[in-house]
Amino acid sequence: MLLNIEKLIYGGDGLARLPAESPASKDRGRGKAVFVPFVLAGEKIEAALTEEKPGFARAKVETILEPSSHRVSPPCPHFTRCGGCHYQHSVYEHQLQIKKEILRENLRRIAKLELQCEIQLHPSPPWNYRNRSRLQVRTQPNFSAGYFKFASHELLPVEECPISSPLINRGIAALWQAGRAGKAVEGVREIEFFANADDTKLLLEFLCAPEARRAAVRAWAEELCAATPEIAGVAAFREPQKGVQEPLVAVGASELTYQTKTAAYRVSAGAFFQTNRFLTDELVSIVTAGRSGELALDLYAGVGLFSTALACNIRHIISVESSQTAASDLQYNLPVNGKAVQSTAEQYLTKAPQPNPVVPDLVVIDPPRGGLGDPVARALASAGAPQVIYVSCDPATLARDLIPLQAAGYRVDEAHLIDLFPQTYHLETVLHLVR
Repeated sequence: MLLNIEKLIYGGDGLARLPAESPASKDRGRGKAVFVPFVLAGEKIEAALTEEKPGFARAKVETILEPSSHRVSPPCPHFTRCGGCHYQHSVYEHQLQIKKEILRENLRRIAKLELQCEIQLHPSPPWNYRNRSRLQVRTQPNFSAGYFKFASHELLPVEECPISSPLINRGIAALWQAGRAGKAVEGVREIEFFANADDTKLLLEFLCAPEARRAAVRAWAEELCAATPEIAGVAAFREPQKGVQEPLVAVGASELTYQTKTAAYRVSAGAFFQTNRFLTDELVSIVTAGRSGELALDLYAGVGLFSTALACNIRHIISVESSQTAASDLQYNLPVNGKAVQSTAEQYLTKAPQPNPVVPDLVVIDPPRGGLGDPVARALASAGAPQVIYVSCDPATLARDLIPLQAAGYRVDEAHLIDLFPQTYHLETVLHLVR
């Protein structure tokens, strides 16, 4: 069938409409929504339906009849088969505009928020930007390493990734070399590469099946370290059982030092750190520059990326992090005017109030993709801070969380879109809220 792509939506798909008279469209007057990957707004395509649901359908492109002027040939041979990238068929400048419109639309549709300020765009070098990449590993029937195929849990062998750093790509090459030489160990299911700021050192994290043999995993880790001097260490874990991840093997260093303009951070295997090696300093500046006061609260603090920078101009910092690994790094990285608290944000905000609670001058929140959730958003609104900086990696959950914050009197004073994830649909937003 012929489809006209109206726009791109969050998740990477293009939105089209089935003809109103189509047997597959049950809506009167307006055709059923159909989602198509790897297209651009304004394109006319010939497509084949791949899935039908009562409220929507999915399709794949058969032929691009009228391509967008922004369309380019993707440089990666795995594009459209690999599930990692979604926008390689668009020039980079247009990717930024796509994300800007998606952010604005999510805020308008979900939070009923029409931004009164301009969304400030912060682009990234579009290639080799990732300092962290996780590959699936298989040893049977033959060695293979790569990413999941698009919309699948089937492995796609990948020997080079153009969005990963040059050192990570050398690490991937060393992994394949070891695998082809028969040195890969059965039971290692995932390997994550984490590179330091100047792309000179790697920390590897193995995720292993319950039956993986400790001695064999250690031998392979030692082999990889010997073959690739840039590998500072390997930390292997068994897959979580009942939510607990058991350390299995440690060879060499179990952490890296990540240097920024503000500070040097200890980042241990298993701890979260921002993945764009080019925009870390800019992100920190957007969140922390010009902030001052007596007390700041940093929720979902990770290893202290924002807390440590805030401590330069704010007298007291309280940093809250639930992960034991990240909280240990946080305690190590914080200066003397910072206090690390291992707790969930909800537990911290909803604990029994003090007789005379101190209202923070600033709260920074950087939650995972699921956002704050209603209990945390409402507790945050009740905390009464005059300024809130919301760092978000999902515009839909960001918009949802803004509803109770707006009801409590907060308004958006600044809006930033930091493109930490070029070639993908993912986008990072920083909103400065005041009341």
